[in-house]
Formats: sequence, C-alpha cells, structure tokens
Amino acid sequence: MKSIKKRLTINFMVVIFITVAIFESLLINAVKKYYYDNIQNTLITQIKLSCDFYSKYFSNASLKENILDNVDVFWKQTSAQVQIIDSNGNILMDSIGVIPLTPLKDSELKAALKGEIGKKIGRVSYSKNEVLAVTHPLKSNGKIVGALRFITSLEPVKSQIKYISFIFIFIGSFAIIVSGIISLFLSDTIIGPIKELTAVAEKMANGNLKIRSEKKFNDEIGKLSDTLNYMAEEILKKDQLKNEFISSVSHELRTPLTSIKGWAITLKTDELNDKALIRDGLEIIENESDRLSSMVEELLDFSKFVSGKITLKKQKINLNNIFKYIEKQMNPRALRDNINFIVNTNINLPEILLDSNRIKQVLINLIDNAFNFTPSNGTITLSAETDKHYLTISVRDTGFGISPKELPKIKEKFYKGKSSRSKNGIGLSICDEIIKMHNGQFIIDSILNIGTVVYVKLPLE
Repeated sequence: MKSIKKRLTINFMVVIFITVAIFESLLINAVKKYYYDNIQNTLITQIKLSCDFYSKYFSNASLKENILDNVDVFWKQTSAQVQIIDSNGNILMDSIGVIPLTPLKDSELKAALKGEIGKKIGRVSYSKNEVLAVTHPLKSNGKIVGALRFITSLEPVKSQIKYISFIFIFIGSFAIIVSGIISLFLSDTIIGPIKELTAVAEKMANGNLKIRSEKKFNDEIGKLSDTLNYMAEEILKKDQLKNEFISSVSHELRTPLTSIKGWAITLKTDELNDKALIRDGLEIIENESDRLSSMVEELLDFSKFVSGKITLKKQKINLNNIFKYIEKQMNPRALRDNINFIVNTNINLPEILLDSNRIKQVLINLIDNAFNFTPSNGTITLSAETDKHYLTISVRDTGFGISPKELPKIKEKFYKGKSSRSKNGIGLSICDEIIKMHNGQFIIDSILNIGTVVYVKLPLE
C-alpha cells in the first residue's frame, strides 16, 4: 500500500521536474536564439557595408571585372565565407574555392535577386556542420546585377550553447534534488496532522470518546479535526440521551408492573371477600396492562422505524373523517381535564394519498402531548388548510410552551424534556419518521408560557 507521503513526494517531484524542464527548455531556446540572432545581425551589417561600398565605388565596371580587379572589397569586411553570384545563379567567386557546376536555385538567393535580404540556417553539401548564410543584392546604377553571400559555420556557437545548456541542466538538476528534499519535509507538514487524526480516530473507534484532536492549522485538516471532535461530542450526547432514555423507559415500565404485581398479590389471598375491592383491583390491572401494552407498542414501532422495516399503506383519504375519529376519541379526556378541545371539521378538504392509521398515530400523539402540557381551562385546536402544494394540519395549544434551548432537540431520538410531564422521548421522533415517509414536513413553533403550534405539512400530489 502506497503511503500518502510517498504519493505527495512523487507528485511534488513530477510538478517540479516538469516546471524545471519547461523553464530550462525556454531558457536554452532563448540563448540559442540570442546567439543566432547576434551572428545573423553581424553578418547583415557586414554584408550591407560591402554591398553599399560596391554600389558607390565599383558599380561602373561589370561584376566579373570587379571580381578580377577589386575582389578584396567583398571579403575585407568579414571573416565569413564569401560568395559572389551573378543574376543567373552562377557562383563567380567563392572565398574557399567551392564553386558548383550548376546554377544555384536557393530561395534566399531568389529573395536577394528580388531586392530583399535572404537568410538561411541549414547544411551545405561541402560541410557536415550547420551554417548560417545571408545573401544581399548587388546593385549597379540602381539595377540588381547579382548577389553577395556571407556564410559562417554555427559549430563554435553550438559548442558554446551546449556548454551553457550543460550549466543550466546542472543547476536545474541541483534545484530538483533540493526541491525533492524540501518536498519531503513539506509532505510531513500534511502527513503529520493526518497521522495524529488517524490515531485519535482509532482511539475513538475503540471507545475512548473523551479524547480530542488538537487543531494545528486553520485548513481542511483543521476542519476535519473540528468535525471529528464534534462527532465525538455528538456521540457522547446521543449515548447520554440513550442511557437516560433506557432509565426513563425502565422506570415507566416498572411502574405499571409494580402496580400489577401488587394487586395480583392482594387478589391471590384466600381471605379476600370484598367484591368491590376485587373489581377495583382487576380494573387497575387492566388499565396498567393497557398502559404497559401501549408503551411496548411504541417501543416496537420505534425499533421498526430505526431499522427501516415500516411500510406505509397509502390510500385516498378525506382528512375530515380522521378528524371526526380523533374528536370522538379525545373528547372524554378533554372533559375529564377540563380543557376546551376544538376540532375544525367543517372545512372543504381534498382527498389525499396517505396511511390513515399512521396519520392518526401522529395526530393522537401530538394532541396527547398538548393535553399533557396544557393546564385546566386551556384550549387545544385541531385544524387544517390547503395551498397549491400542501395540506397543512395544525395542533395549537395554550399550554406551558417549550424553551428555546429545548425546541431544536425535541424531535431527536431519545430526547426527553426536562419537564416532569415529558414522556420517554420517542413519541415525537416516531411522528417525525412517519411524516418524512409521507414526504411531508414537521414544524414546531413554541413560546414559553404562551403555547405551542405544531404543523404537519403533507404534499397534495
């Protein structure tokens, strides 16, 4: 397995090598161009002097006559090879004695015979070395009578360029080596914090959630360190909530069990002849059994939602029918608790696709919470309205309200409010899951000591 340090170092080296290679290529080409341009400009200056001198002082005689009588004028300005060419491309004179049998047809010669300066970098038949040639028109009384060519070997210049290139390559290689060593240290500044994060994460995975990662840099790794610490804190909070939940549920389960066991022991005695007492005891056992069964059902529901085993049985339902069912079921409790329970059923609501039993479960849970937190003579209102996209059910009460600190947490799994009236901490989380399965929204607004409004928004489509 390749380490990140090795990959980082290789990536650094590749980038450095490519950068140095490109930079050195540009530098060597710039040096080469500089030298070639210097030689070319020197030859152009020299050839212009010779051609101007010829035009001023020797143009009265023919080109062949001048070659015989004044040939020195052509090469005394330069140390390069000199060729004198007539207008037909024949070499009349060559300073090193190279005269071909056939006329020249070079492009730079044609350019010179048209009045331009011809330039060429390449090879010639009589030498293995690369040469640079400059060809200039020779004029007599304003008329082009031939051309003058200066040719110089580029071998000395190429040797100089090779030497300079070797120096550049040596410097570049040294820079790559130094950069490679530096990249090793630079990679450690990235790998070091990652190794520390890995060590902390391993300890967290082994159960030590109190350990924390030390943030050293305010970058992506620092952000990861913060996230890891935040995750550990959230796991601790969830674990604490879970323990509190287990403690709360255990207490709530023990209460009806204790009552059932106590009455069972009482009723088991042979001397008991009081029929009224027996009836009361059996009624209490029945009620406590129902309460116990309700709590177990809620726990089973919660387990199914967490494991994703719940499926909805959706069908087209008119919400007014559900409202009437809830009104009939909750009215006796409203009368018992002296609470004004209002259900707005006289509204024109469209049929909507939903699981009626699960929506009943949600609404009964919400209204039950409202009853728990609404004092005597308070009001609880169940109503609904529609817009273009949603059917919104609201449960409004004039109860004790929820504190701003608790409000964001009350839908979390296992969260149990600080109030003694709070239940086991799974009711609202189950409601939230059911509403999400309907692609709806679950919104709770509350003001402490004024009341709470719960909105269940279900999509119409």
